[in-house]
Amino acid sequence: MSDADIKRQAAFASILASGALTVGKLVAGLLSGSLALMSEALHSLLDTGATILTYFAVRAADKPADDEHHYGHAKIEAVAALIETGLLMVLALAVLGEAVRRLITPSTEHVDATWLTFGVLIVSIVVDVVRWRSLDAIAKRTKSDALAADALHFSSDLVASSLVLVGLVATTYGFTQGDSLAALGVSLFIGIAGYRLGRRTIDTLVDAAPAGLTERLRRTVENVPGVVAIEVLRLRPAGPQVIGELSIAVPRTMPLEKVYTVKQQVVTAIAQDMPEADITVTANPRALDDESVLERVLLIAARRRLAIHHVTIQDIDGAKSISLDLELDARMTHGAAHEIASSLEEAIQAELGSEIEIETHIEPMEAEELRGANSSDARRAEIRAVLTEGARLGGIIHDVHHVRARETPAGVVVNYHCRVEPGLTVHDVHEAVDALDRHLRLRLPEVTRVVGHADPKDAPPH
Repeated sequence: MSDADIKRQAAFASILASGALTVGKLVAGLLSGSLALMSEALHSLLDTGATILTYFAVRAADKPADDEHHYGHAKIEAVAALIETGLLMVLALAVLGEAVRRLITPSTEHVDATWLTFGVLIVSIVVDVVRWRSLDAIAKRTKSDALAADALHFSSDLVASSLVLVGLVATTYGFTQGDSLAALGVSLFIGIAGYRLGRRTIDTLVDAAPAGLTERLRRTVENVPGVVAIEVLRLRPAGPQVIGELSIAVPRTMPLEKVYTVKQQVVTAIAQDMPEADITVTANPRALDDESVLERVLLIAARRRLAIHHVTIQDIDGAKSISLDLELDARMTHGAAHEIASSLEEAIQAELGSEIEIETHIEPMEAEELRGANSSDARRAEIRAVLTEGARLGGIIHDVHHVRARETPAGVVVNYHCRVEPGLTVHDVHEAVDALDRHLRLRLPEVTRVVGHADPKDAPPH
């Protein structure tokens, strides 16, 4: 059975219980002449009307979101609870006024408490206990404001009926003002119940975040790796759900795929810790204090989808000098390429300061795939021999292997693997591989492109 069905059945059962108790209390109150009991009958009559309102409210609140109600209809329950609050307050004031009047001006009316009167009150107390516990459990399970209001009504009925019972017992034993004092107590408890219900309902209607949930959510989100800070966090109750907006800050140097992963991890963490929360998560880039100049330059280029490499950063008498290689379409005119390079330089200066010195070297980048075919075994053997010769001359590179050569319209493209000592620096290995590439192109001019992959000496072959 769904939560919606459970709520509707609970609300309908409350109508039957409230109606029966109202009739019993009203009959017993009229027969006995007890103000407290008649006040309690009016309270129960109000409860019956409130439970009818609750029944229709929970039916309407379970309707799905539509074009006019983007967040659903859950707040209908809060509106119903607010109406119940107003009715409770009016009844509490009316009973309080009559009780005070009877205490100041003692009435000559006789209160005749019979076995029927006591029987109705005892049955009422039992029913109130059962309905209060049942409704309270269902309200907590379904997060229903309307059912919580009903549970509060029955709990206040329980206390009020108990006071009426005590008042009638006191009156029976000769304490003539016992009934009026009981009525006074009934009015006070109705008022307290109305205040508690009203406070909760108003919090819902004004979108007050549930107590403690904001800090709990902050702790959950801040524990997700990659979250720099929480910039915006807004929460509001909507029936059984808590709807909200969350904006997190992530490092601006973080790749887009990683940003998406961080967002999904945040959503998953919230769902695991707070299943009732429906939070919209957005991520905003933020510049961190520990970003290096290189990271900032690479980020600027990446935003423009420009391929750069060989970024050199120098500190010259306290001023920064940056040089880099920029790869652009080989078919592009030099004028267009120069405009792109100048725009990149201006963006870097805007980020790092106009006093930054920037030099850009433009390199051609092949814009389309080259069709080719494997070179002959003789050609491949010749290339391997030249590479092995160059490796011996350099003294750093060893074991040239997995040599491939392809004939393309642009010339011969060569790929090979080799081995080096793992303790060498990246700079030393790069210089050695470059020297070997130049040696091959010098000996075999038809080779136009060489890609050498250096493996550590003890690495497994691949």
